[in-house]
Amino acid sequence: MSDSAAIPRRPGEAALVSLGHAIPDGDPADSSPHSFPDGGRWRTEVPSVEGPEALHTVLEEAARLDVPVHRISQGSGVWMLTDAEITEMVDATERAGVELCLFTGPRGTWDIGAGTRTASGGGGLRARGQSAVAGCVEDALRAVSLGVRCLLVADEGVLWVLHQLRERGDLPADTTFKVSALIGPVNPAGVAVHEGLGGDSVNIPSDLTLDHLTEIRRVSRVPLDFYLEAPDDLGGYVRMHEIAELIRRGAPIYLKFGLSKAPGIYPYGGHLRDLTLATARERVRRGRLALDLLARLGAGSGDTGKDTMSPLGSRLPGALNRFPIPAG
Repeated sequence: MSDSAAIPRRPGEAALVSLGHAIPDGDPADSSPHSFPDGGRWRTEVPSVEGPEALHTVLEEAARLDVPVHRISQGSGVWMLTDAEITEMVDATERAGVELCLFTGPRGTWDIGAGTRTASGGGGLRARGQSAVAGCVEDALRAVSLGVRCLLVADEGVLWVLHQLRERGDLPADTTFKVSALIGPVNPAGVAVHEGLGGDSVNIPSDLTLDHLTEIRRVSRVPLDFYLEAPDDLGGYVRMHEIAELIRRGAPIYLKFGLSKAPGIYPYGGHLRDLTLATARERVRRGRLALDLLARLGAGSGDTGKDTMSPLGSRLPGALNRFPIPAG
């Protein structure tokens, strides 16, 4: 068994064994064989950081609580930020060595179509019509011109268009695309499709089982984004106690510090300032709690045979499988 496949201690294991309630042994074959190109198995993300003030709050709280942060993401969209605000966020994250990811363009819930409000959900949160795709492209071009190098995407067509623009050189080659939890695939074939379309990390739903992660890792090495604690509109699931197993089976993985039982803040505005700053601080605190648990389980510490964290400042995903770009 390789070092990367080592199985960490399970929560409460020794106490349960002493009572005759032994936890079944984990199968080393379930461990993901993949890592980030820097050798790390996991990175961190603080989501829903809506604007410069919230970003500064996250960075200050992360320093105070000693929470390593690889990526900070925003959910309201590029179009909800001024050029000056984007520039301030880019400058602050560059100084801190943190990746900044901004959401692209219109999506279903803010469109005039009523399908997302029906029982079936209609077309979901995707970009509805060519004008919505154009809006996403406009957001992407504007964001990269201001120094942003990670874009959140909630539509497969938009992802494919942006990937083609990247391949053609209209977007910088080091631009990365993060597939949103709003359209997260739920099976290995779906994850592989999003990788082929240009996804550099894919947010899978937080209700997938550990076995589902193992199935995904048998067909794809694209980094996964995973809410350890999901917002209520994404299920409100809390998976913090499974953090070591999520890394072991899902690596390379971004551990997202979300927050349940918190009101929605998209699209953000000044009327939501106090709530946004308070929830930003609590997301960082949730991260501290999760990382403390990981350390108690003897994982992620950098010791031999453990699942280690990527160095801070790491952002690229490594070589991934892509669909061929059509000629002409």
